[in-house]
Order: sequence, then structure tokens, then C-alpha cells
Amino acid sequence: MLSKKYRFHSRGGVRYTYAHGKTIRTPKISLVHNENTRGFQRFAVVVSKKVEKTAVARNRIRRRVYEAIRAEFENAPKKRDFIFVVYNKDIATMDFKELRATVNSLFSQSMI
Repeated sequence: MLSKKYRFHSRGGVRYTYAHGKTIRTPKISLVHNENTRGFQRFAVVVSKKVEKTAVARNRIRRRVYEAIRAEFENAPKKRDFIFVVYNKDIATMDFKELRATVNSLFSQSMI
């Protein structure tokens, strides 16, 4: 699991990132990213009830994405806020290597 230091602690930062950030979309997941002044990255994973009805399934998806973020942490740009928004429940059964590759691809696209 990703360290608590690198996660959002309130909804204010999430709202600000949604309002001022740029979005990169893929068919299953999207990334909203924005610069911050903290000197380190912050991450959030959002899984809607439209994706999965049960909290257990949504939390499983969230944990998998956080683990992929932790595995690709070195490739993430510094001084940025990232919000991963999951649109498809196939993330729960996707091969973990493919999920890591998707997260890495989104990180590399956010640097452009």
C-alpha cells in the first residue's frame, strides 16, 4: 500500500485538482493531474458506485490501483497531485503487469 504521506487527507485538495487539473483518459481509467507546492506527490483513487455496487469490490479495485502506483512510484513526476478515476470494473480482474503498464503510461503522458 502507498504510504499515507503520499495520499490526499482532505477533499479540498481533491476539489482543487479536479477544478484546475488536466485529464488524460483511457478506456478503463483516467488521470487528473495538477502541479502542487508541497515538494512531493499526492495520489487519490476514485471508484464510483456506478462501477461496482459493493464497497468490498470498490475497495479491492482501489487497493490494486494503489499498489500499481506504489510499484511505479519512481516514474511519477515530482511536485504533482494525481487522481486516478476508474471507469471500468475490469480493473479488478486485469493482469497486474498490464495495470502497472497503464499507470506508468499515464505518468509518462502527464509529464508532457
